[in-house]
Formats: sequence, C-alpha cells, structure tokens
Amino acid sequence: MSEEAAPHPVPEPPFPFRQFIVKVHGRCNLACTYCYLYEGPDHTWRTRPAAASAEVLDRTATRIAEHARAHGLSALSLVLHGGEPLLAGAAALGAFADLVRERVPAGCTVRATVQTNATLLTEDRLATLARHDVSVGISLDGGTPAGNARRVDHAGRPSWPAAARGARLTAERFPDSYAGVLTVVDPEQDPVETYDSLLALGSPALDLLLPHGNWSNPPPHWDPTGTVYGQWLCDVFDRWWEAGRRATRVRLFEECIALLAGLPAATESLGLAPFDAVVVETDGSIEQADSLKSAYEGAAATGLDVFRHTFDEALGHPGVIARQTAVKALSGQCGVCPLLTVCGGGQYAHRYRADSGFENPSVYCADLQRFIRHVAARIAGQAAAAAPAPGERSTP
Repeated sequence: MSEEAAPHPVPEPPFPFRQFIVKVHGRCNLACTYCYLYEGPDHTWRTRPAAASAEVLDRTATRIAEHARAHGLSALSLVLHGGEPLLAGAAALGAFADLVRERVPAGCTVRATVQTNATLLTEDRLATLARHDVSVGISLDGGTPAGNARRVDHAGRPSWPAAARGARLTAERFPDSYAGVLTVVDPEQDPVETYDSLLALGSPALDLLLPHGNWSNPPPHWDPTGTVYGQWLCDVFDRWWEAGRRATRVRLFEECIALLAGLPAATESLGLAPFDAVVVETDGSIEQADSLKSAYEGAAATGLDVFRHTFDEALGHPGVIARQTAVKALSGQCGVCPLLTVCGGGQYAHRYRADSGFENPSVYCADLQRFIRHVAARIAGQAAAAAPAPGERSTP
C-alpha cells in the first residue's frame, strides 16, 4: 500500500456540528501540573460560573435539538465535559442527557459520554450513568502510579489510587458503559509499558493524543530536529500490530490505516474530514475546541452564546470556517505534501505561531511523518508477505 493515499471527494462547508461538548462543570478536583486548560495561557475559566445553571443546560438542549432538526441529523455526540463533570453529580448529567434526547427530532440518536478523571466514580454513580445511557470515558496518563505522578489533587496528593479504583470498577461492573481511556503521549514514559498498563485496566479502546503545543510554545521534550513523539507512537503501534490488533481499539492507529487506504476518517489529529465539534461553556458561551486555548488567551472565543445565538450562527464564525475549509486553510508546505490526505496538517491548535497564526505545518510535522510512514511500511510488509509467490496460484 502506498503511503500516498487515494483522495476522496470532500464536500464544501459549512458542515453541521455533530459533536456537542458541554461544560457542565468548569472546575476540577485535580491540579495536574501540565494542564493546558488551567495552567495554560487562557484564563477565561476564572470569570465563568463553576457549574452550568439549569437555564444554561435547558437552553443548550433546545439549541442542540434546533440544530439537529435544521440539518436532519440522524445521530449526534453529546460529551459531558469540564473541569471534572462528575462534580455536577451523576444524576444531573443523566437528566441533561435525557433532556437532549427528549428534544431532538424522532430518529436522531444521541450518544452521550462523560469524560472524567475517574477519581469520583463509585458503583452508585456508575449505575446512575448507566440508567441514563451515559457512557464513561476516562482520562489517565497510563495504568501505573508512576505514569500518573503529575495528576495530583489541590493538596498535592496523588490521584492514582482513586482513579485506578474508578477505572477498574467501570471495567468489572459496568463494561457496557466503558467508552475507553484517553491518554496524552509522554515520551518520558516507556511506550510499550504505558500501553500494556492501560490494557490491564480493561479499557475497550484507547485514544492517544499528542500534548498541546505549538511553534511559539513547543511541547515538552520537543526537538525540531528529532521525532521523539513519532517514535513513541511507532513503538506502541508495533506492539498493537504484532498482537493482532484484537486486544483493544486504538483510534489513532485505526484511522491512520483507514486514511492510508483512501477511506474517510473522523479525527481532530489526522485527515481532512470536516471539523464538526462545538463547545458550550458553563455560562452558555459558544466556543471552538478547547485545544485552541493552548495557543493564546481567547483563541477559542466566538462572541456567541446559546441564549442569543444559534449553532448555525457559530458555523459562520471565521474560526470555524477556517477549520472547515480543509486544504484551503493549510500552509503551502502542507498543500504539496504527499502525506496530506493522511496527516491533514495535524491538529489545528498545533499549527499556531505567534507571528503567523495557524497557517503553518503542525509543530509535530516531523513526528507525524515518521509515524505515518511507519504505519504504511507495516501495512505494505504484511501485504507483501500475504501475496502468493511468483508462479503460485492463490486459493479461490
């Protein structure tokens, strides 16, 4: 298989939002030392309410239903986010998911997920979420105490004991509710050990994310002449690939393979699929993806809110338009790259440079190239091994 994927038609924007990220609680019970949201350049969270009011949630549900109806959506994703969303209470999260389902048009499926650090998960809370058909996504830095050493509470105490209990309880007692684990790549941690430790927690899926950084504020351990992050991903990919890929789903890997095959794939990190996520903050403000807050103060802002504006109006915001124009929003360097349809320029926030905005390659350009070429080579090697030798007849 060639690393240069066959292009597939990309329709013109605007594209409706299909992922609604709602900040039900804007504070966190942890104080992770590397958190881009609370320790990064954007401080707008300080002036917002700690939790979304009943009025904000009611209006948000109405706006989501309005958008689904206007665009004939057959399905949408509702992500209950924070901060730590469980600070709002499991019952409140379930009630909001029910409210959205009641208001969307008949035939529109709402897939609700809470993204949590797992420290507040108990059997009662998990049972409540399950009753309301809210799945559980867990954020961890690996499946060991050492891997999570920087995830501490506000008193500096380790979060791992409570997080591990929550993750194992979800896997053992509520496996049907377990959406998976989200982990940010840390090159200081052994890649294979990190992967194996997460498998031990029983997660059905893994989402591996590169830490938020950009050209003006590079990610930790980044070297412009090196590919430490790309090699980390290659090492985990090899472990996953050689295990037959049956142990768990790894979204980044599956979507890279799909894109190399010329198939469309939906991820913020790879490909040219249209951006379709929108955020509602605790005060009802409509914002772009949180990842933009790693660039500069106010980068995610739109000036819109659910009380005065529709989500269709957010589709007309210049920042959203830029993210939906695919190739047109990329730098000239990206536009001529043979890996374009697979890489897609990388995550938008990672392209930022203070003097030129977002029209740059990703700060992870070299890492992504290394990873994508490695995956392409593994696929090609498997295809060559499976091909019949010259003169042999394949089995019909």
